[in-house]
Amino acid sequence: MNSVQTRSAERALSGGTWLIVCGAMLYSILTVTPLMAKHTAEAWDWTAPILPLVVDAAVVIVVKLDDVLARLGGQGGRWPIVLRWMTGLMTLALNTADSALKKDLVGVAVHSVAPLLLIVTAETSLAYRRAIARAVAALEAEQRAERERREQTARERAERARAEAREEREHTAMLAREQREHEAALAREQAEREERAAREERTARERAEAAEREARERREREREQREQERLTRERQARERAEAERRERAEQAERERREREERAERERAALLNRGPADGKLPEDEARRIVAAAFASGVSLRAAAELCGWSVGWVSHRYAEHRDPGAGHRADLAIAGQ
Repeated sequence: MNSVQTRSAERALSGGTWLIVCGAMLYSILTVTPLMAKHTAEAWDWTAPILPLVVDAAVVIVVKLDDVLARLGGQGGRWPIVLRWMTGLMTLALNTADSALKKDLVGVAVHSVAPLLLIVTAETSLAYRRAIARAVAALEAEQRAERERREQTARERAERARAEAREEREHTAMLAREQREHEAALAREQAEREERAAREERTARERAEAAEREARERREREREQREQERLTRERQARERAEAERRERAEQAERERREREERAERERAALLNRGPADGKLPEDEARRIVAAAFASGVSLRAAAELCGWSVGWVSHRYAEHRDPGAGHRADLAIAGQ
């Protein structure tokens, strides 16, 4: 029986018990209240339901606490038993008192059904709960033992697996160590052979390097000698080129000065001619205006020298200052 079935049985027992308790309480209140009303002063008739309610409340307390103690697996001692039987007998007496006073045996039997059922149900449900609690405890103990056995088995299996893994690791490490030692021995032998070969190769290389060094030094000396000769030739060539360049520069400077002196003489000759008697040809007038512009002569003086108008001379000055501006001015004059 699993825990689900156990909880289902407990719910059925609890529900049935409380159903019987509630029914017995209702029946007891309906039966006992008229009896209490008959034996109570008329001014206090309203207190008739109090006594059955108090007795039934004691029944509820007993049933509920017995349920809790049974679930916890505890024992309340003798007093819960006394209270349980006392409330049951009080309920039985109150329910059958009216019929007993009337000597109605059938009424006594009928009204004793609910109290007796309540008493037996309380005792039976308590026994059932205790039995279920013991069964659940035994089941839980069995499950706990089974779980501990499974855990112990799992721990033993894990321990064996760890021991086997440890042995396997140790065996693998031993094989790896032997393999490393063998490889180290082979490596040492190979290193010794390579070292001998390297020494022989190094000796041969040193001899070859000495021979190569001697040849290189000889080639270096020859190259330095050729380089010295080449530098000497280049220096001589540069000196000749520098002398030729200076000579050409001096010749160009002499020619430039001669051109400037000749242009200065030509400008002086053009400017010293005096005012023109009339309008000179355009080419000659342009030369005079150019000489006047270069010498800083005013527009009016230049116009007198060439015989042209001040506006035309102004346009030529503008042309010398900005060749594009003079050309645009001529176009404007032509358009007018």
